[in-house]
Amino acid sequence: MSSIGVSGPAKLQAVTTLVNKLTEDLKSQSLSPEERDKALEELKVYGRDPRNADPIFTKQGIETLTKHAFDSSSETTSRNALRVLCNAMLLIPETRQRFVDLGYESKACEKLKNDNWDDEFLATRVIFFSTYGTTVDLAKLIDEHHLAESMVANLARHASTISEHAKNKTKPDPMELMALGETLRLLFNVTSKCPSKLDCFTAAVPHIVTLLLSLDIPPKGTPPLESPLGPLVNALMNLKLDSEQVRSCLYPKDAPSSLAEKLITLLHLSLKAYSDQELDATVTPLACIISSIYENAPADSPVRDFIRKSLLPSEEERTKVLGKGDTLPARLLANMTNPIAPEFARAVSHLLFNVSDKDANRFVENIGYGYASGFLFQNNIPVPEGLGGDAEKGESSQAGQSSRRAVNPITGQFLDTETFPDMPEMTMEEKEREAERLFVLFERARKLGIVNVENPVAKAVQEGRFEELPDDYEEDSD
Repeated sequence: MSSIGVSGPAKLQAVTTLVNKLTEDLKSQSLSPEERDKALEELKVYGRDPRNADPIFTKQGIETLTKHAFDSSSETTSRNALRVLCNAMLLIPETRQRFVDLGYESKACEKLKNDNWDDEFLATRVIFFSTYGTTVDLAKLIDEHHLAESMVANLARHASTISEHAKNKTKPDPMELMALGETLRLLFNVTSKCPSKLDCFTAAVPHIVTLLLSLDIPPKGTPPLESPLGPLVNALMNLKLDSEQVRSCLYPKDAPSSLAEKLITLLHLSLKAYSDQELDATVTPLACIISSIYENAPADSPVRDFIRKSLLPSEEERTKVLGKGDTLPARLLANMTNPIAPEFARAVSHLLFNVSDKDANRFVENIGYGYASGFLFQNNIPVPEGLGGDAEKGESSQAGQSSRRAVNPITGQFLDTETFPDMPEMTMEEKEREAERLFVLFERARKLGIVNVENPVAKAVQEGRFEELPDDYEEDSD
């Protein structure tokens, strides 16, 4: 009779008995296959809560689980033991080094070669946990135990099966999606922690792109970057997207903007779905990848024009102050100064600067000096001299605009659509104070090179349109 429901000292005794029984079985094979698998199944349930399950996480417990996982001739026993081991490595960080000390990472890499979703998921998960807080030698696993080759091969297998599902409009096996997500997370970790071996993973890029294009965007109400789409984007972060080897998959001849379109759609949905607190960790990589896609696009490719038109304010948006509204460009501008998501704010600023071809003048033309100034100063980029040029004429080639309507260089709005609040007419004294304030502001702006126009107050004085009030002047009260 099973005692799975027990807790406290009774649970500790049950776990101790199971671990001892499985340890003895390694020496004498005292358990039948059914008994062995039942013991591992019970241990898995007990191990979900580490309280009073200490024997699982000890050196002996981890060694027992590891040997059943990688030395057993039974696939069922191996997977059962791997499940308990993975859970232990998740819950108790110290168990990760205990696993590495046993030297079984090479056998985990070998198991990645099995054509089985469960084996891929479990073996990858063990290696993934080994990348945190241990002395694991990732370069050795890549060079001597073919870790990169096995991971790329598994991604190729996923790309093949999932693209076939997309063509047939069928759903992938949920276990396959779990295995894919785990492989992608490991890919990100390995490329982050072992950058000297990045070239070994470049071959993964075409498969990641195929998967991104094949997988459907989650339905409304589901986070758009949930696994595997989010991990697919993250996996590209460290890879060499400027390599000639991957250019044809990033910008295919028959549909060069297909990847950019999918990523931009995900970006727009993400800005609606995630809170400010989630943006830094979840959406920042997406903005970075779109920026890289733009930067590495061939000069004659339509991709750059597509990205510019998608991300920069349209003429219609310029009828109002920029950064207001629900469009993607408006949301991006609003997030440039988001104090709750500083990493995402920086990524968006760099993205919009990149799609302005890293030209400060075009950057200001495209989004207005009000949004551009902070980024330019923070990055020691010279402020454009004289914003009274093309920006005031409303010429914004980067946004695909052809109108020559005058634009407010600070807000980016068309001047003929600006509205002002109804306010009582100023007194003569108020007008004088305002004129003096504007005079000072314009002189400062001219010295900084922000504007290149004649000071209108000084011009009014020269033309005799400005007269200083006498000290004894009194406003007519009638």
